[in-house]
Order: sequence, then C-alpha cells, then structure tokens
Amino acid sequence: PVPGRCAFFVERKKRYCKMTPGPGRRFCGEHGQQEGENVRKRIPCPLDPKHTVYEDQLQKHLKKCNSREKPKPVYFVQDINAGLKDGTEIPEKQVRISSLSKEELENLITKLKKASNGLELRLKEQILSHQALHEALNDPKNGESAFKHLKQQASILGNMEKLHLLGPGRCFVEFGAGRGKLSHWVDVALQNVENVQFLLVERATTRFKVDGKHKRRDSVFERLQVDIQHLCLKKVPILEKKKLPVVGIGKHLCGAATDLALRCLAESYTTCCDGENEEPATKRSRTDKTEVASNNSADNESNKDDCKPVAGIVIALCCHHKCDWTHYVGREFFKSVGLGPLEFHYFQRMSSWATCGMGETTTRASTSQESEDETNDTEEHEQTFSKTESNSDTLQGILTVEERKEIGCLCKRLIDHGRIEYLQQRGYKAALQYYTESAVSLENVLLTAVPSQSLIPEPTT
Repeated sequence: PVPGRCAFFVERKKRYCKMTPGPGRRFCGEHGQQEGENVRKRIPCPLDPKHTVYEDQLQKHLKKCNSREKPKPVYFVQDINAGLKDGTEIPEKQVRISSLSKEELENLITKLKKASNGLELRLKEQILSHQALHEALNDPKNGESAFKHLKQQASILGNMEKLHLLGPGRCFVEFGAGRGKLSHWVDVALQNVENVQFLLVERATTRFKVDGKHKRRDSVFERLQVDIQHLCLKKVPILEKKKLPVVGIGKHLCGAATDLALRCLAESYTTCCDGENEEPATKRSRTDKTEVASNNSADNESNKDDCKPVAGIVIALCCHHKCDWTHYVGREFFKSVGLGPLEFHYFQRMSSWATCGMGETTTRASTSQESEDETNDTEEHEQTFSKTESNSDTLQGILTVEERKEIGCLCKRLIDHGRIEYLQQRGYKAALQYYTESAVSLENVLLTAVPSQSLIPEPTT
C-alpha cells in the first residue's frame, strides 16, 4: 500500500484503496470495520447502498448525502413531455426477435415494407461545413476520433446556417448536451453576434464541461440538470424574462430522448403559454386523437405576443433501438398505416440491424487514439448495440447481413417518418438528410425543422 493511504486491498479493482485513514490508523472508515480496527458500526446508506456511513451519524449524513432528493427547479413539471399517461396500449408479452418463428418474422417484414410503401426513403445528402471549425479541422494534433466528431459538428453548423438559424436574438437549447461541445462551436460561429443565450440540458452530472470556459460577455451559458421528460422551457427563468425564439439542437440524441425533445419544443413549450400555473400534462387527454386535436392550436398560440415560436430544430438522430412507444411522437402515423405498439417494439429492435454488419469497422475506429476532448460519443454507442443486437436478435440462416442491414434502415426511416409527420401537423417544415458520411458515423441522419410560415417569401414590390 501507498504510505498514508488505506491498507485495504480492493479485490474487484486489483489495487489498494486510495482513501486517507485517520491519524494512527491503517484503514479508512469504509474498510476499518472489515479488518476489526474500528469499534463504530458502519451501515449501508438508505439513499444509496453503494456507500456506507457510521450508524451513529446516519441522520447527519442523510442531510448532506449526494443521493438525497434535491428541491425541484421551477422548470420541472412532472412528465410534461412523456406522452402516454397509462400503459393500456403497451402489450404485456414482448418476446425476443430471436424467439419468433420464420413465418412470424416474414409477416413482420411484410408489414414493414407495406407501411413504408410510398415514403421517401432515399434521403438527400447535405454534407456541409462551417468556417468556425476550419482551424480545428486542420489541426494535426487531433486524432481520428476527434476529427470525426469535428466533421459532424461542422456539418450540423453548416445545416443550421443554411436554414438561417445562426443569428442574433436567439436562445440555443442543446438537448443531451454532455460536455456542451456543440453549443461551444455554435458560440464560436456567433462570436460577433449579440444577445445570444445557451441552455444546455443534461440530466447527468458531467465532467470536463466546456461551457464554463467561455469568457464572452455577449453570450450566456446555463446548464439545466433535468430529464427532458420533465422540462418545461417556458418556465426557465432566462427564457421567461427575455422570451427569445428557441433553436433546439442535439448531436446524437439517443432513442426516446429525441421524442421527448420534440414534444418539449413543439408541444409543451407552446402549451405552457396557455396558463402559467396549470400543468399541461394534466390537460392532455390519454387518447392520441384528443392529444393531437388539443395541440392543433399551437400555431394560433405562437402568434401571441408573450409566446415566441420555436425558430428551428436541428437534431442528429441516434439509437432507434432505444425508442419507446410511450414517448414516441409518431404513434398516430403508425396507427394510420395499420401498425401498433407490438410492431413498434419489434421494429425498434430490428432497427439495430442497420449497423449490425459493421461491428468490426466500428471497433477498429473506436480503438484509434482520441484527444482528451472527444470521448464517449457516437462510436461507443454504435459499438455497444451493434454487437449485442446482432448476436441476440437476428435469426441466423434466414436473412443475410445485407438483408438485415436493409431492413434495419427501413425500420429507422419508418420511425423517423412518424417524427416528420408529427412536426408537420404542428406547423413545421421538417426534413431528413444525410449530414455526414457513413465512414464518419453510422448514425448519419439529421432531422431539421423550421416553422412553415418562415419559408414563405416576402412579397416583392
């Protein structure tokens, strides 16, 4: 053991404990009792059994334990963006795809192709860049992984610029912000622009954040540590005060988080304008038809002086296999083509087949040396589900790798089309496009949306 450190060997980590023991002791408080050194008894913390506490100091510990329930912020509204309020539509029995018979699998594929008939499945390539990242893209110090992330961020900014979303007097809300790198580059692109705010939404605590390093006085960075499911943007103090148009952005927003973010922007943000003291979650009916009808008034509400519209949405999609029927915004579309929660369950599982044949490529890419700035992002997500899903859910001998990939892509596009229709019903012009090459990221589809009225050309004189 290291002198001055605990002498207990942690078998699970294959090293000695790094805690500092009290004066005259060989072991820290956590491990002293295991070695018979301490008389005082330690018990698991009732809030988080992963750590222990002295029994005679339990009440004092509960008041300062990091796992204690903290006061909810003003913008927390329980389940405001959740979607369904009960589980009546969710089938109780959901078997694995690998347990389906050949006939059942073929029937699912037939339904998938029938539902996809007539949809625009060939996406437009919109691989752009932005001068704000020119220097970083040409920095030889960046490793392969960092370079891939920079190319994606540059294309996202290029698409935002093409939609005229990079401008003054806007509030950029980054969903699933992580360290806040996308907001960082938006800020760099707007270095000479005034009255710009950034809200970084992330439910987990994050290390090595970059938003705290900005010294510009014109832009304001604020973190909202809250699940998107419970976020009411209208109640965020900085938005309530300045009422700036919102631009929702996200880089690889996993599965259901995308649906929660879309509902947060296109639905609950406007609904909150109706009444400050009334929770929109309680006002919506449990049936989808009523829910859609109650939100068709979104365009009318956005014309109110005290409720600025959402100026645009730019989200790089990711991890369709983590979608959830409860939160999915395209339920009405699925029902219109004769599909329901059971088919959705299988299609979201089958969506991982789009990358299941590329596990080797992904693994090889993820082993390249990364800079400290770029870790735990796209490649890690792709590697995780490409291995697990392809091994457990595909029926070997029935479908080839290419067939699985084609079906997986079809599932992704079907799920995404439901999102497009959801936004169109709420007055947005929405589109899907490839924003980067598959060699850079297997999850290379970008969802963009702007209010329809903003695309109407002004009359010429």
